[in-house]
Amino acid sequence: MPEQLLFTRFLNHWFAAPVTALLTALHINPEYPGAPITNAVSMEVLVVGFLLIVFIMVRSSLSVESPGGLRLMFEGLQGFIEGQSRDIIGHHSEAFTPFLLSLGLFILIANFLGLIPGFESPTSAPVVPLGCAVCAFVYYQWHGFQKYGLGYLKQFLGHQDPSTPIFIRIPVSLLMVLIEPISHLARVLSLTIRLYANIFAGDMVTLVFFSLVPIVVPVVFLGLHFFVALLQAFIFVLLTTVYLAGAVGEEH
Repeated sequence: MPEQLLFTRFLNHWFAAPVTALLTALHINPEYPGAPITNAVSMEVLVVGFLLIVFIMVRSSLSVESPGGLRLMFEGLQGFIEGQSRDIIGHHSEAFTPFLLSLGLFILIANFLGLIPGFESPTSAPVVPLGCAVCAFVYYQWHGFQKYGLGYLKQFLGHQDPSTPIFIRIPVSLLMVLIEPISHLARVLSLTIRLYANIFAGDMVTLVFFSLVPIVVPVVFLGLHFFVALLQAFIFVLLTTVYLAGAVGEEH
């Protein structure tokens, strides 16, 4: 039986049987049928539940006359994301704000969760950053096809200069057809490894120093971990915005 956090044990106690039955129906055999819910999954559930509660609180506190501090904070975050995406993508970027903001908040809270004793950052497990990276990949590809249709595939041929002789353009285009798909898949790998490696290392360093020197010194590493968690959430959203700009930009 794997080591389980308190919240993971709670979920497995109540939901192990139906989750195992569902996985079995999908022809997935969990390694531990009595504890199919891993720490990473349970922490994801906790993050999503926390965000839902916060969103409900923000929605219930909407008021023009007396806006609350929580609403002002979220308006600031929304304004920051909108401003950043407008600078990178253009004036039509407002439609992407809900996705970018939700993605950023999920990663941010997930990163911060490891700072609380008795919890782990779900992003310190590779499957969670991979899931976020795949969501970002599918999202920007979908919007690229939605805007340009099959013409979106032209970007995989590389930039076409009409003044270049055709006997040069054709082999270059064939080469780009091989390189571009690898480049797009490498984005998923890059997003995954960057987030996973930084958060995993932060969790491990903080844990080691807390076990060796439980007073004063770990506070420095907690501050460093806090900064890294914030920075990695920002970088993930920034890169996703850049990929969106490449997919829906006016020039391909």
